[in-house]
Amino acid sequence: MIKNNRPKLKVKMTNSDKGLEILGWILLAVIWVLTISKYSQLPETIPIHYNGLGEADGFGNKWNILTLPIVASILYVGMTILNKYPHVFNYPNNITEQNAMKKYKIATRLVRVLKLVVVIIFGLIVFRTLQNINGSADGLGIWFLPLTMALIFIPMAYFLIKMSNDKGDKSTGYNNVYKK
Repeated sequence: MIKNNRPKLKVKMTNSDKGLEILGWILLAVIWVLTISKYSQLPETIPIHYNGLGEADGFGNKWNILTLPIVASILYVGMTILNKYPHVFNYPNNITEQNAMKKYKIATRLVRVLKLVVVIIFGLIVFRTLQNINGSADGLGIWFLPLTMALIFIPMAYFLIKMSNDKGDKSTGYNNVYKK
């Protein structure tokens, strides 16, 4: 195992970061409320898997609907904890004392955006599954897989490009945002 000698800095959240966090927690709560409020109305057998075209191709017991908010919650909380340790992330370039603050800021923002994306994706699956059950939809829709891929990979590409365009990191501009 390679020893990580990167600076261990605490990234102070900006107002935008706080907004992303609050929105993520609210959406996660909405998924739980929606799932629990509709649970008693569900038939015993519900769609639990969808193919690449968004068509239901697997069915199971109604309790399976609870796996969606459970997995979303585990991922969200896990990513929240991980985001407190940006020095352990993988980066496309070297992290030094001079560029660590800037790189950690970008990386933690990426994780916050991806946490929100995870919650949105799981929320859409819950919502569309409930629509399927009550007959107002048929599957997730052919748009679901491309939308999911775009929601994941566009922010990743944006933040990785932003991180790679460091132009020597002579000035980070983030000194007031970090605490050691």
